[in-house]
Amino acid sequence: MPSAKLKQYLDAENIRYTSILHSVAFTAQEIASLAHIRGNELAKSVVVFIDGHMALAVVPASKQVALSRLKTVAGAQNVVLATESEFRGAFPDCEPGAMPAVGVPYGLPVYVDESLVGHDMTFNAGTHRELIRIPWDDYQRASRPVIADFAVRMAAAVL
Repeated sequence: MPSAKLKQYLDAENIRYTSILHSVAFTAQEIASLAHIRGNELAKSVVVFIDGHMALAVVPASKQVALSRLKTVAGAQNVVLATESEFRGAFPDCEPGAMPAVGVPYGLPVYVDESLVGHDMTFNAGTHRELIRIPWDDYQRASRPVIADFAVRMAAAVL
């Protein structure tokens, strides 16, 4: 079941969504594989601090947040990744690391990479066993994101 806050918010806003169950997984790429979703179609939420204020940066599972680009987009002096201990309390009904890509029920602004625009948004439902899929127009209405180009391909691991 999706996080209580997320479900309550989506239902109250009459947002159409579908739940997708999958085996327990912790990384976005692993989840995409288990749910048979391409990595560029699964949205992952990255918690950041923009000038000291917590926000969600939403990018495809196959990409990562370019902090310097997000800093420019936000017109900020400083953008840093939040640690799990820093953001855990902001998502009390979610499993650690399974934050949904909708910030409104948690009081957080959302930045979405432009590569996700126009596609159904599929993202963690607050657990490591379930995803939510929302049509783009409904997601945009629910999340009210700032849309910009701030994601880059993940660097290949050097062995």
